[in-house]
Amino acid sequence: MRLSKLIYTTLLFLTAGTFSIKAQDKKTTDKKTTETKTEEKAVTEEIEVVRPYKPILAEAVKLRRSPDLNDVKTYKAKFNYSLTDRKLELNSDINKLYAQEVAAERQTEIINNYVKAGLGSAGTILGEAYINMGRDEALQAGGFFRHFSQEGKLEGQKFNQQQLTVFGRSIGEKAVLSGRVNYERKGLYFYGYDELNPLRNLDPQKQAFNFIEAEGEIVNKYTEDENALSYAAKINGYIWGDQLSAKENVVTINGYLNKRISSFNLGLAASTELGKTKDELTSVSNNLLRLNPYIRLQANGIKITAGINFVQEFGAVSKSRIFPAVTADFTLIPDYLQIFAEVKGDVNRTSMKDLTDENPFLNSNINIQNSIEKFSFSAGIKGTGGPGFGYKARVYRKEITDMPLFVNNFTNFNKFDVIYDFGNMKLLGLEGELSVQVSDQLKWTGKLNLEDYKPSNETYSWFKPQLRISSNLDYKITDKIGFNAAVAIQDASNAKVYTSAPADPYLIPDPANETVTSVKGFVDLGIGATYKINNKFSAFAKANNLLNTKYSRYLYYQSIGVSVFGGISYSF
Repeated sequence: MRLSKLIYTTLLFLTAGTFSIKAQDKKTTDKKTTETKTEEKAVTEEIEVVRPYKPILAEAVKLRRSPDLNDVKTYKAKFNYSLTDRKLELNSDINKLYAQEVAAERQTEIINNYVKAGLGSAGTILGEAYINMGRDEALQAGGFFRHFSQEGKLEGQKFNQQQLTVFGRSIGEKAVLSGRVNYERKGLYFYGYDELNPLRNLDPQKQAFNFIEAEGEIVNKYTEDENALSYAAKINGYIWGDQLSAKENVVTINGYLNKRISSFNLGLAASTELGKTKDELTSVSNNLLRLNPYIRLQANGIKITAGINFVQEFGAVSKSRIFPAVTADFTLIPDYLQIFAEVKGDVNRTSMKDLTDENPFLNSNINIQNSIEKFSFSAGIKGTGGPGFGYKARVYRKEITDMPLFVNNFTNFNKFDVIYDFGNMKLLGLEGELSVQVSDQLKWTGKLNLEDYKPSNETYSWFKPQLRISSNLDYKITDKIGFNAAVAIQDASNAKVYTSAPADPYLIPDPANETVTSVKGFVDLGIGATYKINNKFSAFAKANNLLNTKYSRYLYYQSIGVSVFGGISYSF
């Protein structure tokens, strides 16, 4: 049956192909007839027609059989298991977060040590050095050295000074310990020059002072606990001597306790000064004991301290005294305006060290006697007027018994004795301070003192000027160039000159054998400049007494005229 179908199909294709070929070949004969022509002409043309091929397929053979849906094979995957014996932990706590460490910052180079050296006119020689060990703020140690010398045109008008200090400080958890050892030496001549008699002192005598000091201190660290107990203790001792025969030994012990109870403070300050001064003809033991119990109220801008100052003198003099010790401070405008006042009294211990610091041209065998500050009152205002501006002004009144004064010796005019104004000297004064800092480049400070002395027995308070003015200006022109200027102004003072030998011992002045000489006032102007070469080296220059004034702080002792010096400093 399939074979017959195949034969029939083949014949059908062949027949269809034959008819198709014939249909594409067509011959046409056209006859044209006209009225004048009788000729017939036959034209035959072949036309080929092309069309898309459309194949004809036989009907596909269909399968009349349905698939077997039940013939399903199961796929089994192969697995390899590795079991771990691990305990299950349930932890619902928040894990601690650890901050990522920041890379270590490069430490800045600290330059806090320096060496300075300079030379100049008037035989000026300057040498200075400062050394501080390490970066640790809780442990500091270092040293300081300084040498300075100058000389003038007068015979023996020269002096030199050396200082060497070693210090240390340790900050612990509860207390701060500090200590230092200090050595000072001053060399000079008694070069006093009398213009009316230039031949009086052709061979000035040499003098030198040596001073050795040691000090230790312990202070508790500050705490914000309202009921904290504060304490401090300090011991200081020194040995002093001159080139002649004077010697002095002093030991001072200070203690302090303070208990805070809310807004109140209960405290006690105590001190002991044990001293002995010796010379060829004198020997004085001069000791003091002070006790200062107090109570203090501090709250809401008010600070009031009330107490007493008990002073016991023993040694050459034995006497007990009690003075008031009251201070008050009221803040009217925080940081801008404060009013303060103080009423106190004390015994001022006289020592050769203090006297020679004020006037180094002292005679031998100086009489040592304490002065009594029976009453002292001061009141004033202080505060700031904005960033970089500060001020302080106060008036004070003092009543001092046995105030020490300097007078020229009758035999040796170029040496000074110490006398005491027996009785109550009254002093009325005005003090003012002003500080202005426009910027980091410009700063100015000034101080004024006006004092009116009313001596008890003496004609004048000798060598005590009524007016003193000091001022300092620092101006940084650029990062490398700096300028500074200083001026000191002092009013005239009075000196006593004996026309005949005074009584020995000296008690009461005798106007019949003394005259009064005026010591002229002066203006001392100095300027300086610095130039920073680099971070290590700097250059400096300084000029003193630019007005070249031949002034005297003490009679017959002219100051050195204008002096200019400069040098180099190295920091490391």
